[in-house]
Amino acid sequence: MKKRLLFTILITAFISLTELYASNFTFTEEMYSGSLIYNQNAKPGEAICSRFSIKFSKNLKKKNSLDFKANLLLFCEGKKIDSSQFYLISAKNKKNQHGEYFTALPLSTWLDSKKHYEAKVILKVNNLEEKQLTLPFTLQETEFNSETLNLNKDNTDIKTNMSPERLSQIERLNAILYSVNPENVYTTKPFILPIDSDRHTAWFGDRRVYKYVTGKSETSLHYGNDYGVPEGSEVRACQEGKVVMAEFRISTGYSVCIEHLPGLYSLYYHLSSLDVKEGDYVKCGQKIGLSGQTGLATGPHLHWEVRLNACAVKPEFFMENYTFENDL
Repeated sequence: MKKRLLFTILITAFISLTELYASNFTFTEEMYSGSLIYNQNAKPGEAICSRFSIKFSKNLKKKNSLDFKANLLLFCEGKKIDSSQFYLISAKNKKNQHGEYFTALPLSTWLDSKKHYEAKVILKVNNLEEKQLTLPFTLQETEFNSETLNLNKDNTDIKTNMSPERLSQIERLNAILYSVNPENVYTTKPFILPIDSDRHTAWFGDRRVYKYVTGKSETSLHYGNDYGVPEGSEVRACQEGKVVMAEFRISTGYSVCIEHLPGLYSLYYHLSSLDVKEGDYVKCGQKIGLSGQTGLATGPHLHWEVRLNACAVKPEFFMENYTFENDL
């Protein structure tokens, strides 16, 4: 007789500071049980985040070595469009019989909020029957700004540079941003603003038209926030993590990339100087460099960017309790 996994939806929910409607589920099976929380709505450019606590039966541990996998999947009109594997963020005991897991899926700025979306969590424990939990999800409407930038000759040359050096720099950074290292859990705390200013000169998700001195133009997406600050302003790590890139790049000038969680990175561009190097471990708020206007820049500013599984996501989303710390 097949064992049924019983899911109990708790009626109570709450609104977080980012106004994400979070739902809490509990589940019980003969060999394991636990609870799960996730944000029931989000906007294009944000993310679906889910965290769950699970406890495994002692009988399961005695009979078998534990083989546990869980994935979060996103569907649009019934078709899977993305997935992400949960990773362990906290083991409650040495035998790993009780642990907490987390994952997040980026929501592209190009997703259509008028379509129907649905999320699922799939659990697989040893040779037991695979279990699925369907999570109601709503993609909310949002609008992004549009702007036109008239580039001078120097910036035109940078934007249209197709040299082997620049292409190699792009390839190297992409390799970093596509890396998901399940063991690299450095923090589950909210991000902080990396600069002493909230004066935006450009916003995440801006639809940009670059006009070149040649008369040609190019349309692209702005992947982060720009903060208009004087050159030499202190730039700090938005949260604890490992520096996985600290170098000069043709397009972004002096640049830093920090890994915070598996697949979650923050980037800092156009700096005038660096105070960290690749391989350094940094604390939240630690100085990593000074702002500037190196690379493709029309004035002194800090470009702050956040990538999740290589997809650009809204930095402010991660300044709230996106990992649901202490909410289970």
